[in-house]
Amino acid sequence: MGTGGSPLTTSIVDSADVHASARIGDGSSIWHLAQVREGAELGANCVVGRGAYVGIGVQVGDNCKIQNYALVYEPARLADGVFIGPAVVLTNDTYPRAVTPEGTLKAADDWQPVGVTVERGASIGARAVCVAPVTIGEWATVAAGAVVTKDVPAFALVAGVPARRIGWVGRSGEPLRPDGEDSWICPTTNERFRENGGTLLPLED
Repeated sequence: MGTGGSPLTTSIVDSADVHASARIGDGSSIWHLAQVREGAELGANCVVGRGAYVGIGVQVGDNCKIQNYALVYEPARLADGVFIGPAVVLTNDTYPRAVTPEGTLKAADDWQPVGVTVERGASIGARAVCVAPVTIGEWATVAAGAVVTKDVPAFALVAGVPARRIGWVGRSGEPLRPDGEDSWICPTTNERFRENGGTLLPLED
């Protein structure tokens, strides 16, 4: 809600293709040539950039950004505060083929879509590809150009082809700094974390 309880303005430009059954939250913006398919649901204050694609029934939380020409194929699920960079691809076909073994064009009933799940606050950099089914943990960062083929832990920084963990990041997105044995600190927020068996957990104040 806006100041004084008035609803936030939702903006959909004329050249965008938003299906009548899609639900767009208050304050969200859909930009030129973007397509939002049947049954997709976007929360409040989301931005869908130029030429981006949001597939059938895709679920997007509040305060998300889907940048220009990103492709978010169903049945992807994005939690609150997710950043999808320019030209990112979230795939949905484990064994892609245009045709069946008999050589006929595949129809919807000939394959089962699988989705990418992106948890709260996570970011996926420009031109990265997430090969479904994978989960990107909360506040994790996938570097630009990475190809993700395995689940990414919360707060992990992954890069490369295939993507591997190269560090940890905090809620600010800044790489964490070592702060003693198995301990890490965010240089921006001073939040501290403990690493245990490949998992990072925030420490309570």
